[in-house]
This record gives sequence, structure tokens and C-alpha cells, in this order.
Amino acid sequence: MRIVVDAMGGDNAPLAPVKGALLAQKEYGVDIALVGQGEAIQKALKEAGAEGTPAGIEVIHAAQVVEICDNPATAFREKKDSSLTVGLNLVKNGEGDAFVSAGSTGALLAGATLLVKRIKGIRRAAMAPLVPTGNGGSVLIDCGATAEGTPEFLLQYAYMGSYYAERVLGRGDPKVGLLNIGAEPSKGTDLQRETYQLLMEAKEAGRINFVGNVEARDAAMGAVDVIVADGYSGNIMLKAMEGTALFLVKEMKKMFQRNTKSKLAYLLIKDGVADFKKILDSDEIGGTALLGITKPVIKAHGSSNDYAMKNAIRAAIEFTKAGIIDDIVANIDYMRVDKGESKAEKSES
Repeated sequence: MRIVVDAMGGDNAPLAPVKGALLAQKEYGVDIALVGQGEAIQKALKEAGAEGTPAGIEVIHAAQVVEICDNPATAFREKKDSSLTVGLNLVKNGEGDAFVSAGSTGALLAGATLLVKRIKGIRRAAMAPLVPTGNGGSVLIDCGATAEGTPEFLLQYAYMGSYYAERVLGRGDPKVGLLNIGAEPSKGTDLQRETYQLLMEAKEAGRINFVGNVEARDAAMGAVDVIVADGYSGNIMLKAMEGTALFLVKEMKKMFQRNTKSKLAYLLIKDGVADFKKILDSDEIGGTALLGITKPVIKAHGSSNDYAMKNAIRAAIEFTKAGIIDDIVANIDYMRVDKGESKAEKSES
């Protein structure tokens, strides 16, 4: 297996992607292609303690870098020799099995959609992070790839999220919930009410295990394995969970540093505290899959360190082996409301 890594993407590039690649190659034994400015990558390899280019690592030069200030919708086209564009093309052309980047989310999404292409019949690609919940983690889909959704978008998110939970998380017959402001079918806007009916039809046909609407509170407690949302609502939920996690960790630190007794108490439970912090740490997850693209594409957090990048590469390996894309292709007819080709699909072909 060969994983293509954008060595110039993210706040800590190129050192974090390079060190993460070295860790991943050693731990997982896969070949890794580091794409970016060759001189900068070689300098990072040396700083990471590597002598030359280690076995299993290849450096592919790309002179340009997609910056945060670049227009995300056009950056991959305007900078055709960027690490993002070159890396995506390698995967598109079969010269890599998956692509990992901590760079611009918008540029990665646009490039993946228009270069690697969406699976035919999928209306929009979706970002599907694993979020910490009471059942060991749930798939949140979508979390911001498309702010405004349609019932068909959300129907497809439900199918794709279900395949991801089953194949990657090992959840048999994963429970799918529609994020809403109440459990009753009448709750929400027209989007939620219409989506509810489509998901009920899919459930009655035996294709997904839809358990109904789910409030954010219950979703966080682990009521479902897959949380289906439009990108706007999903992103708010994701950011709220991240903020709550940071707040809890900060308050715990203050509590244990209050006095001698609390410091002694911490020594007794520090292993449990460490486990708790690990559950909330996004670095443990590493990366978020873009579901609906014809090849595996993983988005790592922009602030990823080397450990997070290693885990993003692990996520790419797991996604590639899981066969989720084959599941989507095989079931695409069940995931479509309008059998016709959309204008967006025609413009991308």
C-alpha cells in the first residue's frame, strides 16, 4: 500500500507531516510518498533524525503551496504544481492508494471533488469525523463540507455513515440517528421532516438501521452510532463538543492544582484522568474521511502535530482496507431520490 501525504499542508508543515510519515512507515510498514518542496522536505527529514531518504519513504517535488489565503474553490487549478494538486493527481492516476492532507479544507474538498471525482450518483461529498460519545465514538456526517443540505444529501450521508461505522468501527447493524431538536417526527425544519420520511423508507426496506431523530445531548451520550446532519448543524455540534472538551480539561487541571490535598488526589487517579483526556483528544483520531469520493481522501486537522499526522495516515490505511467505496458504489441506486444527473454532476464530468 502507498499513502500519499501533503508535506506542505497544515500549520506545522513540513516537519509535522514528515515526522508523522516516518512514525507511520515504521509502525504500519506502508510506503509513503511525501509531496511538496523537495529541499524543505529533505531538511525536515534531517531534523527528524533521518539519514537521507529512508526506505519506504519517497519524496515527490511540487514547487507550489496552497496557502490559507488562496481561494479554496480554485487554488488547486491555479497552482497546478502544488503539493495538494500533485498529490491528488497521484491518487487519481492510481499511483497512490490514499491521500492525506492537513491543508486547506476547502481546497482539499474542491480538489478531491473535481480531480479525483465524486462517486457517480453521490450529490455531495461529506466529512465524517469520529466524535467522542458514550458508546465509544460515533460518526458525525456531515460536519461542514456542505453547509446547506437537501433531503437527498442527508439520505446519502446516512448510508455512507452507516457503511463507515460498520466497516471501520466494527459496529454490526449500526444505529443511525437524524440530528434534530426533538425526537418526534414532526420536529425540525422541512429539511429534517422530509429527510425523516426518506430514512424511514430506507429502514422499512431493511437497508439501514434508522432509529429516528436524536437530540445533540443524547447523541453525545452514545444513543446512536451515526449522527446524520446538514453541514451547518453538524459543524456547530462538532465545534461545541470540541469546546466543551477543552473546557472540561482546563477545569480539571485547575481543580487538581488547587491545594495539596487535590494534588495528592490527582496522583491516585492520574491514570484515569489520562484515559479521559485521551478520549477527548482529536490527535488520537488523526483525520476525517471525505466520504463520497472515488478514492480515499483524509483531512487532518490544520494544527496537527507529528502524532496526529501518524494517526491520520493510520486512518487512511483503515479506510482503504475497509471497502467502503465499494459499498457505496454497489448501493448507489438505493441512495438516490432523483435518478437524473444533476447540473453539478454534469459540470464536473
